[in-house]
Amino acid sequence: MKIRSILLAGLLSTVAGAALAQTPAQMHEAAIVLDTHFDTPANFAARGWSIMDRHDYAVDGTQVDYPRMVEGGVDGGVFVVFTPQRGRDAVADMWSRDHALTRTAEILQMTARHHEHFVLVTTPAQAREALARGKKFVFISLENGAPLAGDLSLMETFYKLGVRMMGPVHFANNALADSSTDPGGPEWGGLSEAGRAFVSHANDLGIVIDPSHASDAALDQMLELSRAPLVLSHSGVKAVYDHPRNIPDTLLRKLADKGGVIQINAFSGYMIETPRIPERNAALAALTQKYGQPVEVKPEQREAYLAERADIEARYPLPRANMDDLMKHILHVVETVGIDHVGLSGDFDGGGGIEGLEDVTAFPALTERLVAAGFTQDDLDKFWGGNVLRVMEQVQAAATR
Repeated sequence: MKIRSILLAGLLSTVAGAALAQTPAQMHEAAIVLDTHFDTPANFAARGWSIMDRHDYAVDGTQVDYPRMVEGGVDGGVFVVFTPQRGRDAVADMWSRDHALTRTAEILQMTARHHEHFVLVTTPAQAREALARGKKFVFISLENGAPLAGDLSLMETFYKLGVRMMGPVHFANNALADSSTDPGGPEWGGLSEAGRAFVSHANDLGIVIDPSHASDAALDQMLELSRAPLVLSHSGVKAVYDHPRNIPDTLLRKLADKGGVIQINAFSGYMIETPRIPERNAALAALTQKYGQPVEVKPEQREAYLAERADIEARYPLPRANMDDLMKHILHVVETVGIDHVGLSGDFDGGGGIEGLEDVTAFPALTERLVAAGFTQDDLDKFWGGNVLRVMEQVQAAATR
């Protein structure tokens, strides 16, 4: 009788456990899903384009909008103020400043215009409050320090406008730091004196430092100088694919020791080996010369740009990274420094996107892969947003102004 009772209790326990087990979709819904690098603000000024409309990547090349965020279970993101490097004289500094102020204003206008659905936030507590009210949260990041190059006091101006993450450099060296991809190689051996002051000011204000495009030497120096953890908002690891934009394990461990996080970048060219096709490169260079970088394309030229870009892709196709490649980068970070130091950015609307992860609607599919790889709900909570929100809290707690 006792044995039968034990067996029955075990059976009931198994049934109850099965009933309580969550599906990957439910686990995704339970997590705060935060992408740390949306270049979507580049679309805000496009004629006829609204973040409230559902768009199609195959039609207009965009990857983030409100309906697709809802479908992908995306709770919010870091919306980027990207400024291309136009030179390093006083005129270029002024242009960069004005460009960044205009783009910041466009983000503020978007959140104000669609306040029923979006909330501008500056703290993790505000982000959680926005979710509790059924709204998407919007953090603001400054990508490239060009707008600050002529006057670092502008960091406080952008801070007052809501910016809470800043990257000092982009594709080319600037007055603050060496880039990982400048064709001329390093100029400063890492950070300039102004770059070192940038780190100090960011710490004082409580701004998260994002060295994603910085050279290894610049990243190493930022890790040494900063009083708070750093976030690589969209990067990868050299151990999986040796590209200048990716970081070696030595720096990955230093980043983790500092409490920082690397958000794996779903950008095909930084994830897998791609053959060099001179004709393709020449055609893309001519396209950039004609229209500027993808995020610089003028709204009235977008349709023509996309058509010409599609023609180049058709004539000179390249292999694309896929979810397997993405998982290799993610799992390497977890195996090397642990689940507390990894997350994701699609680098959407800025050149990102891979097979199986073309836009934000595919985020639940990545959660399925993570669950299949053994990730728990606690792991997913950290991966999708918890790690970055924790760093933001630490950075803001360490601020002195």
